[in-house]
Amino acid sequence: MDAAKLLKHMAWANQEIFSKVAELPDEALDAYAVNPEWTAREIMRHITSSATWYGWRLLDRSSFTEEENNSWQAILDETEIPPATMKGMPILIARAARADAALLSHAQSPEGVVYREWEGEIITRARSTVISQAVHHATEHRAQLVSALEAKGFTTINLDDYDLWAFSDTIGE
Repeated sequence: MDAAKLLKHMAWANQEIFSKVAELPDEALDAYAVNPEWTAREIMRHITSSATWYGWRLLDRSSFTEEENNSWQAILDETEIPPATMKGMPILIARAARADAALLSHAQSPEGVVYREWEGEIITRARSTVISQAVHHATEHRAQLVSALEAKGFTTINLDDYDLWAFSDTIGE
């Protein structure tokens, strides 16, 4: 598996689709398919926040200084803020680009394990599992995003335009 290619595709698809959403009217941010808690606004925030968290999980945080911890906490906190209107989309698009670039950078380390504390328990995962989850998670939610938009009549985004074949054509492969 070429994790770098998959992560680059993920980043490209996120940027392309978020940019297409930014061209829609503000009402598109409130679009949802079934569950009104999962609006287009919330889905895009969730994609961006999750990418940031996955990148953070790939880091060796054992020797972080307090300043590094605080810096990362600030980054993680800001990804919890969804765009209020389409005017806020450039901020979300930039956050997604930063998260995806960091994830790609942190994924360059050799295979090994990463640790996460969850509810007082230490969970161990292979680095490749976290990377694979990041890619699949974004793909699932981009599909959910487009479905939410389509359910409310915003039909200008075709996911086939952002698949791995389209990415390969874009990069000249």
